[in-house]
Amino acid sequence: MEEDKTQIQTPRVKLGNQGLEVSRLGFGCAGLSGSYNAPLSHEAGCLVIVDAFNKGVTFFDTSDAYGKNHDNEIMVGKALKRLPRDKVQLASKFGVVTRGPTANTICGKPEYVRRCCEESLRRLDIDYIDLYYQHRVDQTTPIEFTMGELKKLVEEEKIKYIGLSEASADTIRRAHAVHPITAVQIEWSLWSRDVEEEIVPLCRELGIGIVSYSPIGSGFFGGKAVIESVPADSFLAMHPRFTGANLENNKVLYERVADLAVKHCCTPPQLALSWVLHQGEDVVPIPGTTKIKNLHNNIGSLKLKFTEEDLKRITEAVPIDEVAGMRTYEHIHTLSWKFANTPTVDSNHSDQEVKEV
Repeated sequence: MEEDKTQIQTPRVKLGNQGLEVSRLGFGCAGLSGSYNAPLSHEAGCLVIVDAFNKGVTFFDTSDAYGKNHDNEIMVGKALKRLPRDKVQLASKFGVVTRGPTANTICGKPEYVRRCCEESLRRLDIDYIDLYYQHRVDQTTPIEFTMGELKKLVEEEKIKYIGLSEASADTIRRAHAVHPITAVQIEWSLWSRDVEEEIVPLCRELGIGIVSYSPIGSGFFGGKAVIESVPADSFLAMHPRFTGANLENNKVLYERVADLAVKHCCTPPQLALSWVLHQGEDVVPIPGTTKIKNLHNNIGSLKLKFTEEDLKRITEAVPIDEVAGMRTYEHIHTLSWKFANTPTVDSNHSDQEVKEV
């Protein structure tokens, strides 16, 4: 594949205070296995990942929950064979036992943590995972037990750094006391800003990096459901913000962003993504796409520079109280960070109970 010389190389930043350095922009691999569109073949998915790497994107995000039968990790593992492993920062996740349209089962028990890690290493066909997240918090298992096993995996050099995804402030603080947390992955975008009052300040207090997933609003500010239809089998076909009257109300927000994009000589997704990038050097967005054109467009957002007044106008174009619909699907709303507390370590959680998976 011929490299597009017009695209800039992505700069690098420190993610957290534990020594992990990543590209300023990451790449979320979930969509390659069919979250919002039809899944790509492994060959097509590998080409997207390799092209991203050739443009300077070295931080790739996957999970054992993405794709049927863990297909995403298998695909990413194949792509890694084409890249210099020591120049890639790979993130994966564990914790989602079952993933369905109406319910999800979560587990953070130590033996499950270890088993997931070892199975991910096998599927990815690598010796270590750079950043290993708890994908969602097990609200029945003390976070200290989960973190204790993750700490052992670090000591065994099976993982290098530990992360949490959609964790509450209490969970983050307690986890960090067991072993330093390098990054918290959380949804943060123009229309999802509820983390700004509590989670973001805490991460900055503790020196934890912030990884923003769905930074373009699950593709909304890229035109999904507005100028581009949503496939019937897409997860977005059930998303509260992409359906019915909510969608009609949210289209007004898209038009405002599109108007501002014209003024800044960029595309709407570039404007939305650059807004996230401007939230701080400690924030690394991980947009995903199945299209090379969109990948290059996303990388182009790194060139945009906004003044404080620009950022104020962009923020005001999408007032949170005007966003219609919950930011997550109804059946997983209770797995979001606001509910992600865990029990304390006490007599109600014996060692034997924790070991049963």
